[in-house]
Amino acid sequence: MTVYNSVLEMIGNTPIVDLSQLSPNPNVRILGKMEGQNPAGSVKDRIALSMITEAEAEGRITPGCTILEPSSGNTGIAMAMICRIRGYHLKIVLPGNVSIERRQLLEVYGAEIIDSPGEEGSNGAVRRAIELADEHPDWVFLYQYANEANPRAHYRTTGPEILRDVPDITHFVAGLGTSGTLMGVGTFLKEHNPEIKILAVEPPTGEKVEGLRSLEDGYIPPVFDKWGGYDLLDGKSIVRPRESLEYTRKLADAGVFSGISAGAALAGACKVAQKIESGVIVFIVCDYGWKYLSTGAWTLDLDEATANAEKVIYF
Repeated sequence: MTVYNSVLEMIGNTPIVDLSQLSPNPNVRILGKMEGQNPAGSVKDRIALSMITEAEAEGRITPGCTILEPSSGNTGIAMAMICRIRGYHLKIVLPGNVSIERRQLLEVYGAEIIDSPGEEGSNGAVRRAIELADEHPDWVFLYQYANEANPRAHYRTTGPEILRDVPDITHFVAGLGTSGTLMGVGTFLKEHNPEIKILAVEPPTGEKVEGLRSLEDGYIPPVFDKWGGYDLLDGKSIVRPRESLEYTRKLADAGVFSGISAGAALAGACKVAQKIESGVIVFIVCDYGWKYLSTGAWTLDLDEATANAEKVIYF
């Protein structure tokens, strides 16, 4: 058993689990990459470490400095963990209607929370953070939506891990949030095999699915443009809020206690499986379910749980 010098060395090299029993097509394998195994509990550990490490190397982050970031949860939690270890002060602009578990975890790691209007969602948090960055040029604004250390983290780690563990992969499916996972992993996989299909999971325009965004809603993450997202993607699956919860429960049937965005990604993967004759699909299980218990996603009537998801941001 390896002994690590720091929990930060535990980021990455997450396992992949065969979930083909959930595939609607017996000729299509579906595999989930278990990002909840990262020390702060999500795929965002990768980009948080990448953004902070690169900024340190550039001299932007120095001992005792203040870092600013908009987040609805996982990125903020991962950054808060790293900042606590390294002695930086972190300010997170957080929508006022996030789930209580997200706020509590940020507080556990010592982040300072700056509330933004809940009804404005994550886009409102981004706008407020940009305003604060202009008002306080001495704060370090890493801005995950535009920071190329975000997709680079996945290009350097997540993509190579997937190809190493699943050399026969034919399709990669992930939710579209900041777009960093899709851009980084997709670029790496396409470079090694242009036949691999890269597919995004999006909610319908105007609807909320945990952890995802629709490009049609008016905000396109800058890293999506910088990394040629429209050319890279081979298509997208549209997943509605109720479907994301249904498939989160299907994951639980397979023993995987995941976050709701993983359910959405599985739903997208199953839609792809129905459209192809055969193949091997890898999707991202972004995090585990501990931060979502207050949603009632597993225990409430499905209609009630869906209604809850429309009121509270859980990602």
